[in-house]
Amino acid sequence: MNNEIRQCSPDDFDVIYEIINDAAAAYKGIIPADRWHEPYMSKEELKGQMEDGVFFWAYTDGNSISGVMGIQLKTDVTLIRHAYVRTAARNKGIGKKLLQHLCAFSESPVLIGTWADATWAVEFYRKNGFHLVSREEKEKLLRKYWSIPERQIETSVVLANADWKPVI
Repeated sequence: MNNEIRQCSPDDFDVIYEIINDAAAAYKGIIPADRWHEPYMSKEELKGQMEDGVFFWAYTDGNSISGVMGIQLKTDVTLIRHAYVRTAARNKGIGKKLLQHLCAFSESPVLIGTWADATWAVEFYRKNGFHLVSREEKEKLLRKYWSIPERQIETSVVLANADWKPVI
């Protein structure tokens, strides 16, 4: 069976939920304790993200999904949202393949928000051509394009691809 990247369907909801919460376990004890909860993302929150325009793509290994990554098109940017690979499938290039796939069809600058203390995630995006934006710009971008609490803004970073032109 071949590996492929495909857009997720509504039938994939439970698998997306499972992968996000499996992979997000890496954040436990890393991100601020007041931002961690079990499950990391509830089914209601995931449903809300999808209703807000996050479309998920899956990396499949035969009939099994090994990783998921969301994309959300905003007016003038593309956001990469909720990028997760099953714990058992990490370090096999799945995240890179999903990221390259989603960036390839983006017609606008790509932005990614992640936890500042998730150094492995920040380094992954940097290795794949993204750069950290300034603290001031991060705060403006997170408030403009994401719907997250102030505490999460304080403890997050934003990375941008080469198409991004700073607004500051």
